[in-house]
Amino acid sequence: MPDRPTPRGGAPLSLEALRILVEGGDIDTVVLAFTDMQGRLQGKRFAAPFFLDEVARHGSEGCAYLLAVDVDLNTVDGYRMASWETGYGDFAMHPDLSTLRRVPWQPATALVTADLAWQDGTPVAASPRQILRRQLDRLAGHGWSAYAGTELEFIVFRDTYEAAWQRGYRDLTPANQYNVDYSLLGTARIEPLLARIRKEMGGAGMTVESAKGECNLGQHEIAFRYDEALTTCDQHSVYKTGAKEIASQEGMALTFMAKYDQREGNSCHIHLSLRDAAGAPVFAGPDGEMSATMRHFLAGQLAALREFSLLYAPNINSYKRFRAGSFAPTAVAWGRDNRTCALRVVGHGPSLRLENRAPGGDVNPYLAVAGMLAAGLHGIEQRLELPQPCTGNAYSADAGHDRLPATLREAAELWRTSALAAEAFGRDVVEHYLTMARVEQDAHDSAVTDWERYRSFERM
Repeated sequence: MPDRPTPRGGAPLSLEALRILVEGGDIDTVVLAFTDMQGRLQGKRFAAPFFLDEVARHGSEGCAYLLAVDVDLNTVDGYRMASWETGYGDFAMHPDLSTLRRVPWQPATALVTADLAWQDGTPVAASPRQILRRQLDRLAGHGWSAYAGTELEFIVFRDTYEAAWQRGYRDLTPANQYNVDYSLLGTARIEPLLARIRKEMGGAGMTVESAKGECNLGQHEIAFRYDEALTTCDQHSVYKTGAKEIASQEGMALTFMAKYDQREGNSCHIHLSLRDAAGAPVFAGPDGEMSATMRHFLAGQLAALREFSLLYAPNINSYKRFRAGSFAPTAVAWGRDNRTCALRVVGHGPSLRLENRAPGGDVNPYLAVAGMLAAGLHGIEQRLELPQPCTGNAYSADAGHDRLPATLREAAELWRTSALAAEAFGRDVVEHYLTMARVEQDAHDSAVTDWERYRSFERM
């Protein structure tokens, strides 16, 4: 992160520009969207004139159950904010007009990200975007702002989503039959899809940097330029949905799930740095090496990593990615440009930053970045000392490091008992996301898998 991103005036598309496009017939639909607990865009499509006349000023409403359901949108017990007892009322969806953008992969469509509030104007504390905003406000109290970049990997299949569903996601055809990590020949095989995603994300106001192949069969990554943390998380959610929609339009499917098969999983490495009020980097000292602030911030990451794992690995499947020798971490360790560690320090001078390698492609970016900021502020405020870096193989059992949780059950228990989580996020948020973990765990515990049938049907 060597320099500050070029300001875009705060908006990929101004409200006045939208009005002109609507009057000219170029835009007829506006999507009002928010990111739910699972990291998915939810919301409504509005006729563009109605959006301009009513929604842009007054917002809209959505059922509060959208932050209190499982992956299948089933109502579940245990959430205080929305239940049968509370009547499943509405929350308000207020458009953040600084996020207004065209979405070129949908005809004549624009999209704007919403903040969620109760009818009395109180922010919805459990909303992922609000959770991040709260940590950014804490950071601003120190005179700092956060910049982040997320690196999402995905696997592409030459099957439609409908065909994949009908086949139970078995016997799918990956876009590549061999490891295409950095392979130009391998990426050329699906360059029409990758090029379309890159071009149309650019049209949505994002700055695309590159695309490259990855290790698993059909696995690829498209990288975007870092930005202010909230902007990066907004763009992450739009990109993730948009990439799936574009793949579907091309008769293909792609998945961001953390661990699709026994090969390498889909990661979402998160890069983070801080700037002061003048835009100067906070992490680099006068000699270009880590400042005292960065050392404390990084020490906070280590101190909170196990307790905050639920924010980085929110699903049962997330924990299958943490395997030795997989380029996904297993040890609570940091190192300088060491990819065996959960936390990697990269860059020099103004570009000095930390990379959190724990999150997978299924991560909710708002929650993960909020967790990193809360952990870093804990390290700074407590002036935690940074241990020596890991210079060897952090996967080695004799390396002497604590281990990341191996299961969602373990991570949920660490989150439940974390005094740091309660202090940073509030007990209501802790309980809300603990319920999400319990719902996921209960669903898994009651499911009978193909593995069990193959193992037991005849031979047990």
